[in-house]
Amino acid sequence: MALLTYSTKPRGGVVHTLALAEALAKCGEDVTVWTLGRGGDTVFFRRVDPSVKVRVVPFAPDASETVGERIVRSIATLRAAFEPDLYDIVHAEDCISANAVDNCIRTIHHLDTFTTPELVNCHEKAIVGPIARVCVSEAVAAEVRTGWGLDPTVIPNGVDAHRFAAAASGDQAARTARERWKAELGAYVLAVGGIEPRKGTIDLLEAYAILRESHPGITLVLAGGETLFDYRDYRTAFERRARQLGVEYRLLGVVDDDRLPALVAASKVFAFVSTKEGFGLAAMEALAAGVPVVARDLPVLREIFRDAVDYASDVPSIAAALRRALTEPGDGTAGRMLAAEYGWPAAAAAHARLYRSILGWGS
Repeated sequence: MALLTYSTKPRGGVVHTLALAEALAKCGEDVTVWTLGRGGDTVFFRRVDPSVKVRVVPFAPDASETVGERIVRSIATLRAAFEPDLYDIVHAEDCISANAVDNCIRTIHHLDTFTTPELVNCHEKAIVGPIARVCVSEAVAAEVRTGWGLDPTVIPNGVDAHRFAAAASGDQAARTARERWKAELGAYVLAVGGIEPRKGTIDLLEAYAILRESHPGITLVLAGGETLFDYRDYRTAFERRARQLGVEYRLLGVVDDDRLPALVAASKVFAFVSTKEGFGLAAMEALAAGVPVVARDLPVLREIFRDAVDYASDVPSIAAALRRALTEPGDGTAGRMLAAEYGWPAAAAAHARLYRSILGWGS
């Protein structure tokens, strides 16, 4: 089987692709992951288990092209390199890879609204074109049923709960890794995903400005942010708003995968105020580390996180929820138990059953 993703960088869909591929390989499946090597990459952002074969298709940067042109070139480059006859199952994990191959299964992590014509077309074709669809939550599957009359299979995401729980443990190496981050950043609110409209980063900035009135020693830390899209205008608006509010923040960019669990585990509270999500893997990882989470009040997040997080719907309520997390953090038991429910072996087994059903191979 082939799993396809659009990038080597640490984005949610890419993390999902690699973890699913490794879990399928552990079940004895023959798995190859295909991707585009953006920015000259020849490998993924992290080591991939050698039981999974990896094909990285070169994709040279071109600073002169628009986002739409980059989308079209991404699709064409992956399509030209991919070898469909080698695989019984082709599973595309995003709209770019779904447009680059035929007769594929598609995971719809979340639904977006685009204005760039090439993206609008890519998004639509990647929903209606595949032979089958997977959603990682019932809420997103319901959107697909309502909007397109299609009925996806719901297979929840997995989470490497042990990895993040270990980062929060009393083990000497784990304590040392956390202390390094605390020495660098102090006490901090953490958000992962960069400065993006979908991540609600300006709302978080404004909520932090309110929070610092009662907690002047807390730092706002933003990690991640590698993306295919052009968010320069939003980033400019974010920086302008930060100056207006007199707010300083720490922007870490992409954090080495080996250091990420400690960064999460050392945070005082994890802010997850996205306006759209499919599952919420980064927030689930924070729960696995015992860190309190403040989440946007979305149906999909209510479905996945149940009572394990504090929900907020606007800037004042986000600030209030962050304040509660700092003053009454709890012991993290509910979050750890919830994260432990979502294992990659179960997700892989459900995918294998779907693949065999599509192929008519039975169980």
